[in-house]
Amino acid sequence: MKRIHLFEFEDLAWFPDWIRVLMTRYIMTFHKILGTANLLFPLVEKGLKHTAYKVILDLCSGSGGPMIDVTQSLKKSQEYEDLKLILSDLYPNLSAADHFNNVENPHIEYITTPLDASNVSKDLKALRTMVSSLHHMKPIVARQILQNAKESNQPILIFEISDNGHPIFLWWLAIPFAFITTLFVTPMVRPMTWQQLVFTYLIPILPLFIAWDGAVSNARTYTLEDMDILIQGLSDENYQWEKGKIKGKGGNKVYLLGKPAPI
Repeated sequence: MKRIHLFEFEDLAWFPDWIRVLMTRYIMTFHKILGTANLLFPLVEKGLKHTAYKVILDLCSGSGGPMIDVTQSLKKSQEYEDLKLILSDLYPNLSAADHFNNVENPHIEYITTPLDASNVSKDLKALRTMVSSLHHMKPIVARQILQNAKESNQPILIFEISDNGHPIFLWWLAIPFAFITTLFVTPMVRPMTWQQLVFTYLIPILPLFIAWDGAVSNARTYTLEDMDILIQGLSDENYQWEKGKIKGKGGNKVYLLGKPAPI
């Protein structure tokens, strides 16, 4: 595989949760700038064709991510007006969960207990989505996630905002670029808190963490060829895989869609 499994700060169990929350809020804003929801919409719609349940289970949701906008867009059509979105994470963002679970919107739920993406209960019938998160997993865990979806006979959509297509030596040029970018993007983060401002501009630890994790995310992203390795032996007449690249802001994106036989 081309990918290299370096560490990201937000993956570390000891990493302060309040900093992780600030970082995931920034990531949500960055997804809006990239227009990730617009790219995801047709893929999610395609994935929903392979389940009888009008439910999306978003894995590794962080602060919520672009699946919220995707769900709201889908619900505008009569076919998906009853669509439900379930957010989850191994490290649940409890402030985001408190917001979504207390807003008068029965179509969005945030699971407050840790959910392991590689061991999802078969009782959770839904299109599973992972947006910019499979790269956090080592190959053995990534394969377990895909295998778990197949064995549960549920569709799964993997989406990454990088295709890991650049030469390796260019990975590290992203660090200073990402550091500077945080200074311009941060004012658009919502909800805005004093911590987001102080630890971006006065004590700039957030730009450092975001810049490192951003560069490493690209280095860890599974290429389409890497995905071929992950799904070896996971295809049969009842479960197929589709993968590809999509052009978007900031470069190519990659996706992998696991599809049970049409219902």
